[in-house]
Amino acid sequence: MANRSTFVPAIRSGLYYLLMYPVTILYSIFCLIVGPLLPFRARFSVLSSINYFYIAWLRISCGVKVEVQGRENLPKGQAFVVIANHQSEWETLFLQLLVRPQVVVLKRELLKIPFFGWALALLKPIALDRSQRRGALKQLLEQGVERLNEGIPVLIFPQGTRLPVGELGRMNKGGSMLACKAGVPVVPLVHNAGIYWPGKSFIKYPGTVQVRVGKPVDVEGRSVDEVQKDATEWMHQQMHEIGAL
Repeated sequence: MANRSTFVPAIRSGLYYLLMYPVTILYSIFCLIVGPLLPFRARFSVLSSINYFYIAWLRISCGVKVEVQGRENLPKGQAFVVIANHQSEWETLFLQLLVRPQVVVLKRELLKIPFFGWALALLKPIALDRSQRRGALKQLLEQGVERLNEGIPVLIFPQGTRLPVGELGRMNKGGSMLACKAGVPVVPLVHNAGIYWPGKSFIKYPGTVQVRVGKPVDVEGRSVDEVQKDATEWMHQQMHEIGAL
């Protein structure tokens, strides 16, 4: 990755943002007006529709494509907890298109971002204050069970923060704890988007992001540690295979 030429990707990335920012501002204003008038599922559908533009424009301007394996493993007609690796801003855009509807567990500061964060707040995220570790876990379990009982899948990034390609970090058990408490399956998911859109990087590189969705991990009659082990072992193996580790 270090030997890549950055001149052309930088130009193409600049083109991406040249259109992305004004479209985001205009659409966010529209969402802030219309969103509060809609029930959650309709609101999610409307507010996240802009992500189709983001992913299409990313492909056109920067040459970043997507390939998904295991889409059929996403449970239908029931809530579940998705745990995914965390290494690129790309996740924010695409995973809302893969799991619909959903609520995401995120850090509270994101809701303060002008326009984008204000609109994101309308999607019932579980916004944690990570400086309050015990309080954050309690909030995750209480609000997570509430969302799951409403039939809404919950997306969690157990690494907690975006990590560069090649780094695994620590996989927190919050997602497995939530699934066991609510009695819903865990769906592990991995991707290698950090190769093409490194975290906090302006430059995006052409290529195909690989996404793999694992089979649901059943929680019935099982401990949190057992569920966590099955889900994370699958994630580790798949991340190695697609070059995310």
